[in-house]
Amino acid sequence: MSATHAHTDLRFSLDVEPERDAVRVCPHGEVDLATTGAIREKFEEMTAVGFRRVILDLRRVTFVDSTGVRLALELCESSRAGAWEFAILAGPPAVERVFELTGVRSQLPFVPPTQIRYARRSRS
Repeated sequence: MSATHAHTDLRFSLDVEPERDAVRVCPHGEVDLATTGAIREKFEEMTAVGFRRVILDLRRVTFVDSTGVRLALELCESSRAGAWEFAILAGPPAVERVFELTGVRSQLPFVPPTQIRYARRSRS
């Protein structure tokens, strides 16, 4: 087992993209046992600083395993218990297939990429 931390793993990086009152957490690379902790920490950090809508953007994910699926379910449950909204931007077909094969896709709040900026409301 490698002692490499997710932050130094060249196959994984994590970006944060603020969108007004929402923020996208954007993992790049593999979402697995080695990287889900960093993603979870980033969600906790974003909700702690006051974001009420946090989006998991899977569009640059190349692989997801069962710990990644479990993380999505945990984040969904955490958002219900907390005072924040959770959404997921779908990833590539191979990543989406994992959510379909595990039977949890319908339980998760997937949104189409056209809704990325759903937090940007027009003033009325």
